[in-house]
Amino acid sequence: LSKLEEDRYGKFRRQHADPSMTAKDCDSVIKSKQIYNLDSSCKATNTFILDNPTEVKNICVEGKFDEKLQMTKSHKKFTVVKCVLKNEGARKPRCQYDGNRLTNRYVAVACEDKLPVHFARDILVLDG
Repeated sequence: LSKLEEDRYGKFRRQHADPSMTAKDCDSVIKSKQIYNLDSSCKATNTFILDNPTEVKNICVEGKFDEKLQMTKSHKKFTVVKCVLKNEGARKPRCQYDGNRLTNRYVAVACEDKLPVHFARDILVLDG
């Protein structure tokens, strides 16, 4: 499957689901998975959900739609690694990230046909 043909869920999985991700691996993983903006600039942040694709996919089945966010909130808490760009304005392959491991995070995603296609945010505490 070429990059061009990669479906939206495939892209989501590549960019946001990795059970073995660690905070110190941001630079190498983002490079190996080719996670960049369309214009080859570095993404300002990229969040990895530390779980297997089946559990991540389940967010769209078991999670609940949040009217305020217009996103689906996860049914359970995940551990995530959030990679934040250090060298603002950089372009591939020179992206350098600081990684943070965050536990007990609910995540909000956009779902299409019961599959996650866009990572919106991680949320520490759900209100309400």
